[in-house]
Amino acid sequence: MVQTLIKNWWLLALCGVFDAILALMNLFMRGPDGTLALRTFVATDVAMDMCSLALAAGACTIAAGVWRSRDGKSWLLVLNGFALSAYGLIPLIFWTRPLSFRLFALLLVVMAMSIGILELAAARTLWGRVAEKWFLGLAGAASVGFALAFLALGFRWIKLEPGPLSHSAFLWIGSYFGFSAICMLGLALRLRSHGISQSGKWEASPPLGNPKYVH
Repeated sequence: MVQTLIKNWWLLALCGVFDAILALMNLFMRGPDGTLALRTFVATDVAMDMCSLALAAGACTIAAGVWRSRDGKSWLLVLNGFALSAYGLIPLIFWTRPLSFRLFALLLVVMAMSIGILELAAARTLWGRVAEKWFLGLAGAASVGFALAFLALGFRWIKLEPGPLSHSAFLWIGSYFGFSAICMLGLALRLRSHGISQSGKWEASPPLGNPKYVH
C-alpha cells in the first residue's frame, strides 16, 4: 500500500490544492453578519464551483488509492475519496430540495476518520526523521478529533445557529478543509521524499550479477 501511495503522491498533492481552495471558499462565503462575502460571484455559481471542486478532489483521492496499485490498494483513501465525492455530488443531484446539515456532517466524519487512521498508520510505516513521524501522528489524532467534532455537530450535541448555512457551519467546514489541505500536502511531500530516498538507495547498491563482484 505504501508503495502505491509513493507512486501517486502527486495526486494527493493535487487533492490538497483542491481542499485549500474549498477551505478559502467556505471561510469567505459568509461574513459574521450572515451576508455573502464573495460578492464577485452569484451565490449559486459559488456553490456549483464548490461541488465541482469536491468532486475533483474526491476523484484524485480515489485514484491515489488504486492507480498503479500492484503493491496494494489503500482502501482508507478510497473511502475518503468516495465520501468527498458524495459531498460534492449530492447537492448537484438534489439541488431543489432542502438538505440537512447532518448528512454533510456525517460525510465529513467519514472523511476525517479515514484520513486520520491512514495518517496514524503512515506514521508507523514510513521510516524517517522523528519530526515527520510526529507531524503524521499529530495530524492523524487531529483528524480523528475533527471526526468526533462533526459527529457532535451532526447530532446537535454542539449547537450551531439556526439554518443550514450558518456562519458557524461555514467556519467549521472551512477549517476542516484547510486542515485537510495541510495534511494532504504534508503527506504527499513526505511520500515523495520517501520515494526519492528509496530510489537513491536502490541506485547506490551494486547490481546483481555484476562481473566486478564475481570471484
